[in-house]
Amino acid sequence: MEILEKINKTQNLEDAFHWLEDVITRRMKGGGSENVLNGNMVDSNDFSVLAGYNLVLDQITYNEKVALLLALIPHIDPQRLDDIFSKHLKSTGDFPQIGGLRGKNFRGFLPTGETALYILAGDDLEKRFQVQEMFSPDHFFAKNQILWLEDPPNGEPLMSGKIIISQEYVDILTTGKVSKPRFGTNFPAQEIHTKMNWNDLVLPKETFDQIKDLENWLQYGNTLLKDWGMDRKLNPGYRVLFHGPPGTGKTLTASLLGKYTGREVYKIDLSMVVSKFIGETEKNLANLFDRAENKDWILFFDEADALFGKRTNVRDAHDKYANQEVSFLLQRTENYSGLVILATNFKNNIDDAFARRFQSHIYFPIPKYSERYKLWRQAFPENIEFEEVVDLSAMARQYELTGAHIMNIVQYACLQSLSQNTLKISQQDLIEGIKKEYSKEGKTI
Repeated sequence: MEILEKINKTQNLEDAFHWLEDVITRRMKGGGSENVLNGNMVDSNDFSVLAGYNLVLDQITYNEKVALLLALIPHIDPQRLDDIFSKHLKSTGDFPQIGGLRGKNFRGFLPTGETALYILAGDDLEKRFQVQEMFSPDHFFAKNQILWLEDPPNGEPLMSGKIIISQEYVDILTTGKVSKPRFGTNFPAQEIHTKMNWNDLVLPKETFDQIKDLENWLQYGNTLLKDWGMDRKLNPGYRVLFHGPPGTGKTLTASLLGKYTGREVYKIDLSMVVSKFIGETEKNLANLFDRAENKDWILFFDEADALFGKRTNVRDAHDKYANQEVSFLLQRTENYSGLVILATNFKNNIDDAFARRFQSHIYFPIPKYSERYKLWRQAFPENIEFEEVVDLSAMARQYELTGAHIMNIVQYACLQSLSQNTLKISQQDLIEGIKKEYSKEGKTI
């Protein structure tokens, strides 16, 4: 069945590219480009290669199909456009109306806005204005991050920019599914998962209640905004600050929210976002939010004070641009339609402008005795045994540890037991594990 689907998809793409070639050929021979498929009229909604994969593509117009295929064809058949144009021209340079350019690595023809203008409108000024509207920020192409024009060099016409189609829609139109974004400079975030469940998260009731509010928003936020009409009165999305000492469950909470609401959670690597070069941080952030828009992802900024910290007094150009970066980030988080979580160990480090705009501040405290005891009891494998002198209750009372500390200690003690070929956890190994955790923070027991 999968092989047949692949064959059908390949044939659909081939038919679509033949159709595009007929459209271009008709224009270059001096005729109009409208509604051509092997000389026959074609229904604008009857295009199986573009319909069915995504609702937003089901009712697109004739012009929009041409633009999509122009953007898609270099990704699938790199030589195709060069071959089409070379049938009618000695070289593409002989006919500048066609537009187009060559990439840094890709040496085939890359269509620009001018290419679309020529194919769809020729020299008809009114039609050219209609085609330009497809590349405006208000068109659903841009709003849904499907395709857009690359910004041309300063002073050059907007339509000389390259037509870019998002990798997501290349995937949709070729394989029918979207691949995960690759971690790197263009997408400095990694998806995080957990095999744990809510029972593994040990927190005070007040904290859990606030987390439940987040889960409610994830479940019913769209209904509130769209069905109840509150999108006129409320900003899109939800912004929350997780604050408290390290190891108290902030990252686990983010993972669990994604797990139990069916959303992908991406942890942003701030070391790859923040740049010493002026303007680069904003560019990195824009790439991240553009890719995340309309995906309903949860964005998790750990140690967020590195980027969301207090703005400084302007002493030089770098201070000025650092403050601009904070302002830019504030704007993007307010316009993002999903959940943005900022996590910090020190709430006072977060800029007040951000703090005021967050719907929720959730404190993750150091566990109290009862919580530490519960963490100790549920941390070990089910089949493990303990030396008679081991008293988890006394250990919980005596040592102020976080959940992360306790799991590191349990791992150490279990590995020591395995190395000694026993299922019994010794008091000595537990104490040694506690010493190791304390020493990381310059403390002794």
